[in-house]
Amino acid sequence: MTTLPVQTPFPFEDFDDAHKAVARLEAIYDANTRHIREAFAAVVAGAAAPDRIRACYPAVRLITTSFTHIDSRLSYGHVPGPGVYATTLSRPDLFHDYLVEQIGLLMRNHDVCVEIGESDVPIPLHFAFPEGSHVDGAAVEAMARPLRDIFDVPDLSITDDAIVNGTADYKPGDVLPLAPFSAPRVDYSLHRLQHYTATAPRHFQNFVIFTNYQFYVDEFAVRARELMAGGTSDYVAFVEPGNLLTRSGDRAPVSGEAPPRLPQMPAYHLIRPDSSGITLVNIGVGPSNAKTITDHIAVLRPHAWLMLGHCAGLRNSQKLGDYVLAHGYVREDHVLDADLPAWVPIPPLAEVQVALEEAVEEVTGLSGWELKRIMRTGTVATIDNRNWELRDHREPVQRFSQSRAVALDMESATIAANGFRFRVPYGTLLCVSDKPLHGELKLPGMASAFYRTQVSQHLEIGIRAMERLRAMPPERLHSRKLRSFMETAFQ
Repeated sequence: MTTLPVQTPFPFEDFDDAHKAVARLEAIYDANTRHIREAFAAVVAGAAAPDRIRACYPAVRLITTSFTHIDSRLSYGHVPGPGVYATTLSRPDLFHDYLVEQIGLLMRNHDVCVEIGESDVPIPLHFAFPEGSHVDGAAVEAMARPLRDIFDVPDLSITDDAIVNGTADYKPGDVLPLAPFSAPRVDYSLHRLQHYTATAPRHFQNFVIFTNYQFYVDEFAVRARELMAGGTSDYVAFVEPGNLLTRSGDRAPVSGEAPPRLPQMPAYHLIRPDSSGITLVNIGVGPSNAKTITDHIAVLRPHAWLMLGHCAGLRNSQKLGDYVLAHGYVREDHVLDADLPAWVPIPPLAEVQVALEEAVEEVTGLSGWELKRIMRTGTVATIDNRNWELRDHREPVQRFSQSRAVALDMESATIAANGFRFRVPYGTLLCVSDKPLHGELKLPGMASAFYRTQVSQHLEIGIRAMERLRAMPPERLHSRKLRSFMETAFQ
């Protein structure tokens, strides 16, 4: 008879070294997920299962009794006052450097140890398997008892955005959150990322570009392959859907398998050793896709994301191919109405705005008054109706005029608003591809010529802007403008 493995709980222990604390988190996570996998294999093989097979996520806990003076120049890395703070964690191996930084800041700012141990939040069976694992569905169906009678399964009642939305309700004496996302919420998104992008979460970089056209992807892939073939770039690898990995110095992938069809939102990763490279995601058309992918990428805590896409120009003075640098948004996408009310302003972030404008100047060779010939800074309206032109124009045109909007699209405000909501620095640089209010619609031949001349330059601007942001210290980029008066310590 197959016997079930026995797992001993991990008590909380004090740590005064961030590296050792993270090593302990990794050991607990590895042991507990291994226990669940081994127990599952034993039950499938016929072992008699007890009422419940359970192992829980690791957790980090901080207890402080002082309103100690902290370095207020930094927008994260400290708690607001005395109390008990904790968070559950998943995949500490994936978040190793991030956790070392965040835990180290807590120790330095509050001059206390952190406690590492096992939480009381169960790891669902579905999240205990490593990337790429295959579970035999027929074997599960043949089990004598239902799966959820024996193992924990994902619980949507604790997999939500209450912390990051600021809607969680805490009473005096409650344990307060250290991080914006709980472990189950992180696990949910890590699995969704693989599904939507056909690339593993470990490949995502800290600087993310979103686009709504395949032309940008094609241009990005050509550039990335040239960099790899050249072998002299500071980017060390390029990853495509199917986890196709091409290393610097190679002309073809050395691992991975191309998917039979592209996923809904394919991702491409130009990798640097410290994850400070660039990820490009083709989100397709519409605010729903924009919200979906940013909901999931947010758990990786990127340093910035940008929208590079096409828009309808609303001013007669604009020309096809002109750029629009968004400094405000009219949010009529509606997909975030329940999470971030439309009355919440989405402010421009100075560091991102400057990086984008300087990148436009660098790539186009124009500056000052001459730059205004090709770029407008203004409000972008984002709507959820792709065929808005088919309606009576009077009502939408009046709103566009009242808002001073200079461009219209379907994704930018969603991406910016979710950046604001998730405390991820954001920005938008769009390219005018048609002017429907002025009778300039894209025809097939015109569109092809437009894409050939503008996509390469637009993408180059986005890459240069990201490289400028990468050169900034993270503490400058992660602005206090994105933080509320009651925030988690982890960035």
